[in-house]
Amino acid sequence: MGKKVFIVIAAYNEEHSIPKVVSGLRRAGYKDIVVVDDGSKDKTFQAALNAGATVLQHIINRGQGAALKTGIDYAVQEGADIIVTFDADGQHRVEDLPAMIKPVESGKYDVTFGSRFLTKESQKNVPFLRKVYLKVGVLILLVFYGVKMTDAHNGFRALSQKAAKKIRITADRMAHASEIVEEVHRLKLKYKEVPVIIRYTELTLKKGHGSFMEGCRILYTMIMKKFLLR
Repeated sequence: MGKKVFIVIAAYNEEHSIPKVVSGLRRAGYKDIVVVDDGSKDKTFQAALNAGATVLQHIINRGQGAALKTGIDYAVQEGADIIVTFDADGQHRVEDLPAMIKPVESGKYDVTFGSRFLTKESQKNVPFLRKVYLKVGVLILLVFYGVKMTDAHNGFRALSQKAAKKIRITADRMAHASEIVEEVHRLKLKYKEVPVIIRYTELTLKKGHGSFMEGCRILYTMIMKKFLLR
């Protein structure tokens, strides 16, 4: 019997993109799709439900970290063997899922992280400024946690059930990405980076933690947590 794979998607005001994302996953054979509507002001909840996803809802917008925690906790409760975090805006490709899942499914690794920088093909469409931010993020992860990675803050991940149960996500917003890496290091979980191709559009480039200001907020949160809140 194959592993039970759950796809967890945090969504905020994604009524236009979420139907295509969910439908694409279902066509590829993924049935356990959990969308967490993070207090959207549009029709994200109904759009995801109509597309065939299980939809959980935050009454208010709490942030991507909180939404992923809600979805991961639900997936664990439902008996998921492997949990994949997947973006709601269409940046992640369904075609990359088998490669992301296989190392965890084999039992050799607890976590896989998608990377834009392992092959020429996967990094060729990454905008220059985004490359700079991400490489600075890689350096920060090395300095703060001693973790060597080629990509920073890629939302495409696969977690074993063991990893999902152990990793603590306390950061409600974008700093959760660094927090997950910190937890993998703290818990001594086995991880592997897997090449993935990210689709960029004008809309997705304006969103998320790729912006300079969001990066500064993440760094501030990391400094506070590491040096002042312990």
